Amino acid sequence: MFKKLFGGRSGYLIGFVACFGLVGLALWIQTTYNLDPCPLCITQRIVFMSLGVLFLIAGVVNKHPKMFAGLQVVAAMVGAGWAMRHWWIQAHRETMEASCGVGFDYMFENFPLQKALSLVFKGTGDCAAIDWTLLGLTIPQMALLAFIGFGVYAVYLAYLNRK
Repeated sequence: MFKKLFGGRSGYLIGFVACFGLVGLALWIQTTYNLDPCPLCITQRIVFMSLGVLFLIAGVVNKHPKMFAGLQVVAAMVGAGWAMRHWWIQAHRETMEASCGVGFDYMFENFPLQKALSLVFKGTGDCAAIDWTLLGLTIPQMALLAFIGFGVYAVYLAYLNRK
């Protein structure tokens, strides 16, 4: 049953829908609770969308499952790294400066790419705020679990689709 549901193109389509579904959920939380996403939140959304596109391409090509699993695991690890950095900033919010940094758009429009990426990685006062939780988990903690899950899922799909 699992092989029929997750094997072949349908498994990759499920990964694609799940990745973009999480981005949709983030947008719903943002609009429902009137929250402004911090630069690290936006970065994690971009990684989720990139991972979703990798799942979609793997489903369309439907060949080379090991190669696509490798790319998907790398993308999931990058996302997990951003989520861990965000979680660390939130865990140390008492020692962070209280001032909010500039917005994501402003950074990339007014700073060289290297400086903008440096500012994104450092995070801002906005990144330290915990505005929303579910079952005691913050958004970066949930994102970390999702990235780990997608990495495991990518390996599972490669295992199911091996030739």
